[in-house]
Amino acid sequence: MAIGDIIVGVDIGTSKVCTVVGEVNNFGQIEIVCSTSYKCSGLKKGKIINEDEIVLSLAKTIKDAEDETNLKINSAYVTIPGKYVTIVQNSITKEVKDKYSGISIRDVQSAIMQVKDIEIPDDESLIDIVPDKITLENGTVVTDPVGNLSSSFTISAQVILAQKDYVRQLSSIFKRIDLDIDGIVPISLAERNLVLDTNELHDNIMLLDIGAGNTDIGVFEGSSFVYTNSIPLGGENITKDIALVLNIEEEEADKLKRQYGLALKSFIDNDNDIILNTCKDTNKNKIIKSSELIEIIEARIEEIFSIINKDITNQGLKHKINNVILTGQGIVNINKSDVAGKINLNIPVKISTGRAVSTVKPIYRTSYALVRYIAARPFAKTVSSSIDTQNNESFIRTVIEKVKDFFYS
Repeated sequence: MAIGDIIVGVDIGTSKVCTVVGEVNNFGQIEIVCSTSYKCSGLKKGKIINEDEIVLSLAKTIKDAEDETNLKINSAYVTIPGKYVTIVQNSITKEVKDKYSGISIRDVQSAIMQVKDIEIPDDESLIDIVPDKITLENGTVVTDPVGNLSSSFTISAQVILAQKDYVRQLSSIFKRIDLDIDGIVPISLAERNLVLDTNELHDNIMLLDIGAGNTDIGVFEGSSFVYTNSIPLGGENITKDIALVLNIEEEEADKLKRQYGLALKSFIDNDNDIILNTCKDTNKNKIIKSSELIEIIEARIEEIFSIINKDITNQGLKHKINNVILTGQGIVNINKSDVAGKINLNIPVKISTGRAVSTVKPIYRTSYALVRYIAARPFAKTVSSSIDTQNNESFIRTVIEKVKDFFYS
């Protein structure tokens, strides 16, 4: 990462496509140059069901970003839902080329290239390598081994694989608007450094991003990324439940969810009357109690947490998780959702309080988290996206190949 590097991050969600353009400032931090979004329903239950719609929405956000920044965007990083991701833990011991000069950056980069040499199933592709722990010959664990006098070191890493079919779909979408993919990053991995606070970064944590139509699960044992998955349920399902049960329009259902959003009926202070304005029953101005509305919300939230509980139990991970952190527009505005989570998971649950979370608008958090994640990658030769000025003069260095040095080649 160098001062002036520009990183473009794209998040394709179930309700919108969001793009964030960030630039590395003089302090080595990411500054948001611009953020754009456009509605999209081409992704349902974590599956790409309409490439054409995603292409149009992505093209719109990129065009808006180009107009706002006067740049020509040629490439971008993109997120991937956890359900398409497999994490393989691997480690190798690397002999140092010149032990008298100390460990060099080339030694480390060479080790990272070797740690990715695993047997990859035919239906999966390598998308990321996450260096985790580096141990010197004397047993000392270091974050950055460069310069240490050691004849060898052991590097542990997570090798991230993704389903080829989903990667092909993403590649097809980007290619149709002449955009290269710089790298593909699991949502939970991208969000970790944004939504967790300092203490949580060293704890055994499950991160839950509950969005409009999808919930992403990420489990971390300290700095190790050990599991990710996603379930096809989110805030939109709560809205649809309200509309269906009360026989009202979804627009009114969404307003009621936001106005009376409460995850547990037992926390109701006043069981107020609610007049339904779009009720399709014979009684058009039907009146219900707020407890009836909250009962619907509670049932769906309980289902979401129950499915998550079953998943982490089946994976043998539940007993390792000390805390659960909630984020995502699908749930954080529903009061007592953290309490509902604790009841159903039997693990402490809290809404994300990461310091950087409050500085970014909720709809752009995942895209911004992606840009931050890329900017912070250790030992990478280059992370910048391919950008030109609108007059086609070179703005920053050109990408060597589609995935550039994302894999430390």
